[in-house]
Amino acid sequence: MADHDLSGFNRSTFTHNGATRRILRRGTGPAVIVMAEIPGITPKVLEFAERVAAIGCTAVLPVLFGTPGRDPNPEAHGRLKSRAYIASAMWNVCVSREFTVLATGKTSPVVTWLRALAADEHERCGGPGVGAVGMCLTGGFALAMAADERLLAPVLSQPSLPLPLTRRRSAGFDISAEDLAAVRGRCAREGLQVMGLRFRGDRLVPRDRFAFLRRALGDAFTAVELDDSTANPDALMPPHSVLTEHLIDEPGQPTRAALDDVLDLFRTRLLEQARGTAAETPSAPEEA
Repeated sequence: MADHDLSGFNRSTFTHNGATRRILRRGTGPAVIVMAEIPGITPKVLEFAERVAAIGCTAVLPVLFGTPGRDPNPEAHGRLKSRAYIASAMWNVCVSREFTVLATGKTSPVVTWLRALAADEHERCGGPGVGAVGMCLTGGFALAMAADERLLAPVLSQPSLPLPLTRRRSAGFDISAEDLAAVRGRCAREGLQVMGLRFRGDRLVPRDRFAFLRRALGDAFTAVELDDSTANPDALMPPHSVLTEHLIDEPGQPTRAALDDVLDLFRTRLLEQARGTAAETPSAPEEA
C-alpha cells in the first residue's frame, strides 16, 4: 500500500479539559470511536473505518499518535524511515502521561478525554449509544470507556496494555477497579456485551489476559481467539493485528469472520436497537 490522502474523511478537532486533538470522521448514523494501534491511523485502519461507515455508522478516529494516513510499510518510505517512525510513535506513547503502559489496575488518563469525545459524538450522531474499537495499546481503552452508559458496543482488538513484562502484568488489564466494577455492573443490569480478539500465539496479548476478562465479566465477554496460521503471511510482524494488518479479506477466512463479528455487534447494538427504539416511539396524532 501507499500513504492514504485521507480523501473521504472529514477533519475537525475536539477539545476537552484543555486538551485538543484532531479527529477524522466518515459516514452517518450512530458513532463508533476507532482508536488506532501503533504507529497510528494507517491505511489499514482507515479501511476498517470505511467498513464501519459502510454498514451505516459514523466512524470517528481520534489522532492519538502518529501521522494519519502514513503507511508504515518499508516499501512506502524505506526501511530506516519506517523503523524510525514506528519507534518515534512508541516513544511518544511511553513518555506521555496520558497513557498507562506498565501499571495494572489503572485506567489511562486519556480515557477521560475519549469518554467526552464519545458523549459529544453521541449527541452529534444520535442513535441509542456509541461503539468503540481499541487496537493494541488502545485496546483496553474501549473497556474503560464502557464505564459510561453511552458506550454500548466495546471491542478490544489485541489489547496489549499493560505490556506483559511480568506474570502479573500478563494477567492484568489497564482499567481501574472502579471502572471495572462499573462495567461489570452494566453487564449484569443491561446485558452489555464485550468482545475481545487475539491471535493465540501473540506474546503481547497472552491468554492470561483473556482469562482475566472471563473471570471479571463471565458470559458477558466474548473471546475471538484465532490460530496464528490464519493471519496474513504478508504482514510485517508476527500475528497480532486481527482487524487490520493481519486481516485476510476473503470469505471463509477466520480473520474476515472476526471482522464480520465486530460489524455485526455494531449492527445489533447500534443500528437494530436504533430502529427498534424508533418503532416503539408513538407517532403524533394527526390534526383534525
